[in-house]
Amino acid sequence: MGDVNQSVTSDFILVGLFSHSGSRQLLFSLVAATFTTGLLGNTILLFLIRMDSRLHTPMYFLLSQLSVFDVGFPLVTIPKMASHFLQGEGSISFGGCAAQIFFLTLMGVAEGILLALMSYDRYVAVCHPLQYPVLMRRQVCLLMVGSSWLAGVLNASIQTSITLHFPYCASRIVDHFFCEVPALLKLSCADTSAYELALSTSGVLILVLPLSLIAISYGHVLGAVLRMRSEEARNKAFTTCSSHITVVGLFYGAAVFMYMVPGAYHSPQQDNVVSLFYSLVTPTLNPLIYSLRNREVRMAMVKMLSRAGLRPKG
Repeated sequence: MGDVNQSVTSDFILVGLFSHSGSRQLLFSLVAATFTTGLLGNTILLFLIRMDSRLHTPMYFLLSQLSVFDVGFPLVTIPKMASHFLQGEGSISFGGCAAQIFFLTLMGVAEGILLALMSYDRYVAVCHPLQYPVLMRRQVCLLMVGSSWLAGVLNASIQTSITLHFPYCASRIVDHFFCEVPALLKLSCADTSAYELALSTSGVLILVLPLSLIAISYGHVLGAVLRMRSEEARNKAFTTCSSHITVVGLFYGAAVFMYMVPGAYHSPQQDNVVSLFYSLVTPTLNPLIYSLRNREVRMAMVKMLSRAGLRPKG
């Protein structure tokens, strides 16, 4: 009990993202610029989907939820990291560490499930277009989004409570720029091998099942696209689906490395880079991928800019 109490009452020390680099100011500026760009891009995309009636479709409703996650990921990690860099210290309270683990795990699991559901949406749109209004009606979309959030909350609650229940009675220096489960488990003075095995097993289920649904959905989509006679319809379907596949590849590539590859096979520096990728770079790229490759989003953007430009001065 004394070990657990010591864990609760002591702060952790985050090593920071730039401690292993010589160009700290330059890297900090790049991270700050990427953070600002991602926040702005996702906010604009959310605004366009909300305001333009042509984007009030199931696909863009699901995309708006993806943008919510892409706003949340950087907000949980980057401001704290920036504060540590500017103040020259990296302490984080036990409660703050718990909050980071909870929200990042929640959004990570929920986004993985959401991407799988988005692939199903594209499957229905391309392979069963006449049934699309029924199969993807509003109630179904709300159920999809609610399920992804619920799965995220359940998983985050379990992982956070178990991870922080272990005693951390030795070094409290986390070789990472935010609190993440694999990095914290390395500091525990208890045997965490059984839990790490359970994490890897659950990681396989959480990652492989959605990936299987994505692969099956896009296998059917690819077959349907190749059978299309209209070149315009084929190009539209390919552009929309390739945007989604790009996002899936970016997200799942980083997640597989962090949670399915054993910790002994990657260094803290590699963990930092991969975590930065899925918590900042991918959320920044997602709105650019969708806005640049989707004609409806580009048209909504042009419409919004035209309205702003035609507004009378005065």
